[in-house]
Amino acid sequence: MSAERQPTAGEWSVLALLNEAPAHGWALAAALAPDGEIGAVWSLSRPLVYRALETLQQRGLVEVVGAASSTRGPSRTVYRPTRRGRSSLARWLGEPVAHIRDLRPDLLLKLIFLARAGKDTSALLDEQRLLVEALLLEIAADLNGATAPQAILVRYRVEVARAALRFVEAERDAALLAVARS
Repeated sequence: MSAERQPTAGEWSVLALLNEAPAHGWALAAALAPDGEIGAVWSLSRPLVYRALETLQQRGLVEVVGAASSTRGPSRTVYRPTRRGRSSLARWLGEPVAHIRDLRPDLLLKLIFLARAGKDTSALLDEQRLLVEALLLEIAADLNGATAPQAILVRYRVEVARAALRFVEAERDAALLAVARS
């Protein structure tokens, strides 16, 4: 995925679900519904699930593996990740999130999918902590010479970054505790 845009949080979610088990769009849409386990963090409507499947297939990240019969209409196309799709997903799951604004969708999804796969998240959280600490220092430096209105925004961004850092640290503590218990 060189110069093309990176997949969206929804596309990553579809790919990650397919990595757990081949599935059709209807089943993926159920998992990504607002009341689903993944949908509670990042939901996707059924049309967007099918669009994500189409995009992922065009990029060579998923492939059709067959059809599942349905009692409600025609048979459903079943997809699975390609080797490239699995590799891209593994890389994405291991990378910290570059922007604090993207922690809500991307980091939470990464943590959920890693936990569902039984993987230790502490290394990702260590990297994420370092990145958030650096971002926090960068944001706080913006206070120097800021006008009064700018300072209000910067102080808000500092507090958001501090909250993100506390979350990452708490998740890391929980991950280490889970590893110690196993």
